[in-house]
Amino acid sequence: MLQLAQRMSRAKPSAIMVIADRARQLKAAGRDVVNFSIGVPNFLPGEHVYQAAREALKTDTGGYGSNRGRDDLLDAFLKHLHEGGFQGYKRNNCAVAIGAKHMLYNLAEALLDPGDEIVFATPYWTSYVDIAEILGAKITLLPCPPEQNYKLTPVQLDKALASKPKVFLFNNPSNPTGMVYTKDEIAALAAVLVKHPDTWIITDDIYNRMVFDGVGYHNFVQAKPELRERTVIVDSISKTYGMPGWRVGFMVGPAKIAQAVVTLNSNHITSLPEVVTAAAVAAMTGPQDVTVAKCADFAARRDEVLGALLAIPGVKCPRPQGAFYAFPDISIAFGKSHNGKKIENDTDCCAALLDAKGVACVPGSAFGEPRSLRISYTCPRAQLTSGLARMQEFFAELK
Repeated sequence: MLQLAQRMSRAKPSAIMVIADRARQLKAAGRDVVNFSIGVPNFLPGEHVYQAAREALKTDTGGYGSNRGRDDLLDAFLKHLHEGGFQGYKRNNCAVAIGAKHMLYNLAEALLDPGDEIVFATPYWTSYVDIAEILGAKITLLPCPPEQNYKLTPVQLDKALASKPKVFLFNNPSNPTGMVYTKDEIAALAAVLVKHPDTWIITDDIYNRMVFDGVGYHNFVQAKPELRERTVIVDSISKTYGMPGWRVGFMVGPAKIAQAVVTLNSNHITSLPEVVTAAAVAAMTGPQDVTVAKCADFAARRDEVLGALLAIPGVKCPRPQGAFYAFPDISIAFGKSHNGKKIENDTDCCAALLDAKGVACVPGSAFGEPRSLRISYTCPRAQLTSGLARMQEFFAELK
C-alpha cells in the first residue's frame, strides 16, 4: 500500500488557523463574530510601497532573482539593522525567505538533524513545535508561567543548556504573550549563553519595532558581542509594515548559516518575486510614519484590553509591552458552566465563548500554556471594544 512520508504523521495544521477558519465559517453563516484569533496587524503600508510595486511591474523581466536576496533588499535590511543598533554585518551575513516562518523552517533544516535537541520557552509560538516535530528534533520546553510574567529566567536557561542542545530558540517581543525582555533581563540571559558555547542561538525578533512603554528592544548580541558568531536574528516586514501577505522574511548571522539558507532557497523557492522585493525595499527605506503611528495605536489598544481583562474577577494577565497580543490566565473558568455547558479547560472555554458570544480566541494550550488564551487586538476599534464587553459578559454568566 502506498504511504506518505513518515514525517507527515508528525505534521499538523496550525491551531491558530483552525480557530480562524471556524470564525470565518460562522461569520459567513451570518453570525456577528469578533475575531481575536489571528495575528495579523490589520493595517496597510503607505502609498509609497504600492507605488514602488507598480513601478517594478513596468520594468518586470519575468526572470529569476537572487537566491540570497537582491542587493538593494539586503542593503535595506542592513540599514534597518543599523538603525536598531546592529553594526558590522554585511550582505554575506544575510539571506531572505518567504516570510519569517519559512526562514525558521530553513534554519531548522540547516541546523537540526533528527534527534538533535532544540530548547525554547513556554508559552511558544505554535510553529516552533510544529517545525521541530516535522524534522524529528528533540524538543525541550522551559515552562514560564504567568507567575513569572511568562519570562525565562537565567537559572532555567543555565540548567537547560547544560545538556548542550544544538539550538536555543528565543522570541522577543513574544507571540503569544506580548511580553518584552528588558535590557537587564537580556544581559542576564546573555551572560548564561556565553557560558555554553556549544549551542546555536536563534532570536525570533519580528516584533522588534512594536515595543511600548519605553522599555526598548534588546538582543543578546548587543549585550555580549562575542555571541555574534553563533546567533541568528530573524526579522520580517509582516508585522512592522502591515505586509504579512507579501511574505518577506530575513536572517542575519554567521556567514556559513546565511549561505546554508541560500543553498536551501536555491533548491525550493529560488528567489523572492521582483515586485515583492521592490515593495519591501520601499517599506524599509521610505517613510516610517505608518509604523510609528500603529505602534502608538497598539499601545493604546493594549491599555484597553488589559483594563477590560483585569476587571474580570479572577482573571490574571501580565502586562504585555509589545507586539499586539494579550495572554490572560482564564483558569478561573475551569470547573464552571456557561448556559449548561461545562468548562473543563481552555479549549472548552474558547469554544463556549465563540458559540455563546461570537468571540474567537485561541486556546493557550496551542502555545503550551493550557491555563490561558490568546487575544490578538488588531481588529477595528469598535469590534475590539465590543468583543471585550462580550468577554466580560461571558465570565459574569459563569456558574
